[in-house]
Amino acid sequence: MVRVGVVGTNWITDHLLDAAKFVENFELAAVYSRTSERAKEFADKYGAQHTFTNLEEMAESPLIDAVYIATPNCYHEEQAILFLQNGKHVLCEKPLAANAEEVKRMIEAAKKHNVLLMEAMKSTLLPNFKVIQENLHKIGPVRKFFSSYCQYSSRYDKYKEGIILNAFNPVYANGSLMDLGTYCLYPLIVLFGEPKGIQATSVMLESGVDGEGSVLLQYDDKEAVVMYSKISNSHLPSEIQGENGSLIIDKLHTAERVEVRYNDGTVEHLTVEQPYPTMYYEVNEFVELIVNGKTESDVNSYHHSYETMKVMDEVRKIIGLVYPSDQKNK
Repeated sequence: MVRVGVVGTNWITDHLLDAAKFVENFELAAVYSRTSERAKEFADKYGAQHTFTNLEEMAESPLIDAVYIATPNCYHEEQAILFLQNGKHVLCEKPLAANAEEVKRMIEAAKKHNVLLMEAMKSTLLPNFKVIQENLHKIGPVRKFFSSYCQYSSRYDKYKEGIILNAFNPVYANGSLMDLGTYCLYPLIVLFGEPKGIQATSVMLESGVDGEGSVLLQYDDKEAVVMYSKISNSHLPSEIQGENGSLIIDKLHTAERVEVRYNDGTVEHLTVEQPYPTMYYEVNEFVELIVNGKTESDVNSYHHSYETMKVMDEVRKIIGLVYPSDQKNK
């Protein structure tokens, strides 16, 4: 069994642990929270035997083999490196850090201490994403990638009332690009690699983060258009256009339906069953890698995480989105 501790007791951790129930060799061993009351409440909910209110003690503890980090983006680097230095494998929520320099240091720490670091990007580990990869050749030379993830945030209602929650606070390295745009950009990098050029626009909010944005990415023989928003909804599917047809994906971040529409009008349905909760596949990948003694995922690899963050750094540079955490890298 892989004994896992969790850092962060919010809704995303709830979802992950609900999915982890189906993962062989996963054992929730410990919970960290800033207060002992919250740690015990969460541990009791999921049957964890141990609780911590001190991260250093948790990182040094022989009671866990690995940790899942689901704290605000600005804390990812420091917390992940703490656990990596203590020989613990780390599954860290997306985006992996606040910027590429932080990602680089996290990767260096994982390599130095010979442990696994993996970004918890679920989209690229879903069975239907593999379907996309295996059937991409059917549409001929790819000329355009389009992805949209626009989801009106309930926290935006609070924002309009003058209450700035974490999701719209630059102190926590948040905003539309980091929260939703990454779901569009990471699969793009996995499929086609890093772009040759980037253009970007956004609507900036008074709090200092981006409410929505669009990115145009140029490749030698194709282009990609990515749209994301936390202040409006979109119901458009994602699409990969080739010279012979198009791959249509209902929602790239969950990939529940995939089909090819050929130029002659025929449609080929490619969807496979995804019987488990969407977060199951990232947890299963993480645990299987540990069990098999591997220190890097082939899909959610160091290269893919680093290149995606480099793209997001460039987008932020273009739109003028700066986080306090950027200053320590100067």
